[in-house]
Amino acid sequence: MNFNFNNAYSTTRLPVFARNVVSTSHPLAAQAGLSMLYKGGNAVDAAIAAAAAMTIVEPVSNGLGSDSFCILWDGNALHGLNASGCAPASWTLDYFKQKYGDHASTPPKRGMDSVTVPGAVSSWVALSERFGKLPFADLMAPAIEIAERGYLVPPVVQQKWQAPVEELQGLPGFAQAFLPRGRPPNVGELFQFKAAAKALRAIALSKGSAFYGGEIAHALEKFSKAHGGSLTARDLENFKPQWVKPIEKNYRGYTLHEIPPNGQGIAALIALGILDKFDMASLPVDGVDSQHVQIEAMKLAFADVYKYVGEQSSMEVTPEQMLDDAYLTSRARRIDMKKAQDFGAGNPVKGGTIYLTAADENGMMVSFIQSNYMGFGSGCVEPEFGISLQNRGHGFSLQPGANQVAPGKRPFQTIIPAFLTRDGQPVMSYGVMGGNMQPQGHMQTLVRMLDYQQNPQAACDAPRWRFNAGLEINVEAGMDPNTVQSLAGRGHRMEVINDSYQDFGAGQFIWRAGDPKIEGYVAASDARRDGQAVGF
Repeated sequence: MNFNFNNAYSTTRLPVFARNVVSTSHPLAAQAGLSMLYKGGNAVDAAIAAAAAMTIVEPVSNGLGSDSFCILWDGNALHGLNASGCAPASWTLDYFKQKYGDHASTPPKRGMDSVTVPGAVSSWVALSERFGKLPFADLMAPAIEIAERGYLVPPVVQQKWQAPVEELQGLPGFAQAFLPRGRPPNVGELFQFKAAAKALRAIALSKGSAFYGGEIAHALEKFSKAHGGSLTARDLENFKPQWVKPIEKNYRGYTLHEIPPNGQGIAALIALGILDKFDMASLPVDGVDSQHVQIEAMKLAFADVYKYVGEQSSMEVTPEQMLDDAYLTSRARRIDMKKAQDFGAGNPVKGGTIYLTAADENGMMVSFIQSNYMGFGSGCVEPEFGISLQNRGHGFSLQPGANQVAPGKRPFQTIIPAFLTRDGQPVMSYGVMGGNMQPQGHMQTLVRMLDYQQNPQAACDAPRWRFNAGLEINVEAGMDPNTVQSLAGRGHRMEVINDSYQDFGAGQFIWRAGDPKIEGYVAASDARRDGQAVGF
């Protein structure tokens, strides 16, 4: 790809060129990963060390009680890992109906009944055992030091730390962990998390078994029982992450890979399959026609995803049917270039998240995402070990359908890593954080790179839109006012948003420039967060 390295967008970032590189949304985590590469580790070691550090330095978005997914190129083949947690054994439909009434549509948003089994730590162990080079304990060392000694809170993290405090401050363990002075830390103020350091030491020494059946598991069971939950040490002990085959869709001579359902990555593939029917390069990159057709393609994708996607064993259609080229051609015909529409699902049947990426000079590339779902997740924090628990259970439905709650079942997940190949060879590991913004960000940035030759940093910096529901979209304040006005003229109901972090996600990108030992990589880190791409 011959990128244009002239960046037309306002930014504080420049592309990073290196043979070994780590890109994350916090500089300390990026340095934690890079230190593993300096020690002779590989990209997997770097990604695990960075992920562990991220649980400490960006606790709004993830923690030791998070879930995660990964797609990686090991130098020869592509692998997928689903480490999203499943429902506790007690989570029947009757369990929720008895506690919350017949009219409840989902499990609660916060509290212990929003917590499924956390999977993130299991992904670190599984990745290390299968692909890592360094001892597992070495990978935890940077995070332990950061948690023990503390760090100065950066601006974007502080802004988001403060936002949910009123909602969460009364939940068990939250104030003790995250309001150390009776309030959120200020920008540049020291935050220490010694309880999490204790957990990380136990995880390091036991290679994760302390978390899944050991002392941390029993502490979580005791904590859950004390606060109205039903998560048990047995639930944790029985959990295993799943190695999966990524699903894929071709676009402009490249292939985009995503984790298969229960995640929403298929939305990006559907949208790109629809856009493939249009000559995008002929439309001005920031003009109304290009933006309109992308928005409409994304709407069509979400219409199907929200109806059909859940854990695959519960889906009435297969991912292959949803990605069938003839079906996507029929969906593309629904787009009216002059009018915004509110699409329903088709019939494909025939008859608060962190993302990081790392790559090394031997060709290994890792696309990794980790999340507690909403800001600070459930709001519940086990105090002895500082386990901040996700609220993925809120993603279940209590109504009939693919995503109805059941014991041991995984809920619909929003977090999705992405990976791009060409002719079976690796090209880019990347991701964009932020709820349903993630597949939208995957699509928008990829179109900019493949159709318009924008370099990864420019594609990352460019203004984004976010589809919400119906005809409603949000657009970043930096979008061309003429394009915004023209979109409104086509019937899009728009709100211009200044808070880019909240609505438009943030990405990290590593593009392989050629032979990693010679040309290396081009890396980008989103200015919408506090992050950094680093390399040597």
